[in-house]
Amino acid sequence: MARIAVIGAGMGAMAAAARLAVAGHRVAVYERTDTYGGALRRRERDGFRFDTGPGLLPLPAVYRDLFVKTGKKPLEECVRLVQVDPSARHVFPDGTAVSLPNASRAGVVAALDEALGAGAGDRWGDFLVRAREAWDRTRRPLLEEPLWPNWQVLAEKEPYPAVPHRRLLRTRRAGTLAEIGAWELRDPRLAALLDSHALAHGLDPRVTPASAAVLPYMEHAFGTWYVRGGLRELARAVYDRCLARRVEFHFGAQVARVLEKDGRAVGVELAGGAVAEADFVVAGVDPGTLDRLAGNLPVRRAGEVPARRGLPSRLTVLLALRGARPQGTAHRTVVHPRDRDAEPVHVFDGGPGAAAEPTVTVLRPDDPELVPDADHEAVTLTATVPAGAAGEELRRHAERMIKAAERAVPELRERLLWHELCTPADIAEATGAADGAVPAPALAAGEGRLLHPGNPTGVAGLFTVGGWSHPGGGLPHAGMSGALVAGLIVEGPGFRGSQ
Repeated sequence: MARIAVIGAGMGAMAAAARLAVAGHRVAVYERTDTYGGALRRRERDGFRFDTGPGLLPLPAVYRDLFVKTGKKPLEECVRLVQVDPSARHVFPDGTAVSLPNASRAGVVAALDEALGAGAGDRWGDFLVRAREAWDRTRRPLLEEPLWPNWQVLAEKEPYPAVPHRRLLRTRRAGTLAEIGAWELRDPRLAALLDSHALAHGLDPRVTPASAAVLPYMEHAFGTWYVRGGLRELARAVYDRCLARRVEFHFGAQVARVLEKDGRAVGVELAGGAVAEADFVVAGVDPGTLDRLAGNLPVRRAGEVPARRGLPSRLTVLLALRGARPQGTAHRTVVHPRDRDAEPVHVFDGGPGAAAEPTVTVLRPDDPELVPDADHEAVTLTATVPAGAAGEELRRHAERMIKAAERAVPELRERLLWHELCTPADIAEATGAADGAVPAPALAAGEGRLLHPGNPTGVAGLFTVGGWSHPGGGLPHAGMSGALVAGLIVEGPGFRGSQ
């Protein structure tokens, strides 16, 4: 039985802790804040309850697997999963709107044809077929296996089978999401729909490789799910599973550094000087924090995927509304901006944002656990913002988000009791990530810009877990990261992932 010190109580860290504990190891988690869950936090006021992190769960099979492998009670006995249908309603600047059925290609094609005109559905459906091919080509190396030593193979080859596009006597193939939208979807509304999947993950569609087509495909193929009571309940369930497996949690425990002896991690030192010895250390922290904790230790190996910095963050606006949620209201509505070009310039290029309308995701759960009574509604608005955005800039951005949301929530202003912001600074406090940056999922191609460093480090016995390491950000990816780290520790470097 090995002693394992886990730094941080985010979702990836807790997933690893539960799996390691059930394998017979003695696991202790050291979390600098007073609670668990990383970005999966909750804010409460006047009987209203809001998720301040992710509000929906894609690919629930990852957490079903975690609960199957770590105890008798399956996930569905620990939380109440609800499939969201329609998956999303999209509101476009020309006034058209479309509700997309959950996990139904035929339904999506029919809905798009009816709302956007004949042929729109077929173009999106054909795109999903190509996206599935990209998924099939990359699923195992990007999600289910430790990062390959020759990761450059994933960086160089584009797995998305783009359709040849002939223009000015030249034949070209889409290499980015923006080019897929322009050359293959050929409708600004379909292009905006595709862009919104990238923006939700903090990705710039102008330069994000075409392989990101797997993001809408995952949602289409595996559905979109909600956890009754909010996604914070998923964090609570994983925490409870860790406790059931006798994982020790130490909250308010700031790790000051990783201890090393003879080239191997041997424990952690806390801010007060206390030492926790360990045979393995698992760090669920961002790259800057890892470098600080490691000091002069060679955590970065030669040829390793470089850590990404300066990523965008998210701004969430919490709305307390008087009046009941109207029957038949979509759980999720995406409101698209009038000027698609202005938003990426503001978010990714540092351009002026005073007039840049954001793409806003409006979540309106049909969940009585979130409101004081049936005569009120709790709504969250989310948009991507530049890393480090603060102060008056965020207040102006929040006002633009509320204005956009009025296109999805009739009489919003009249119903509004109060609103609060969850800012990049709040995300930084919850996760420790500089400027509240949010990691994106790992993606192939693009010269490796969207790959993440492998879970083993250059120090024996020191592993990284969570969104800042392979396979990247997002709730499913955090759970997969925990499974990979547990496998590498239990089975050793020969571990090749799930079969």
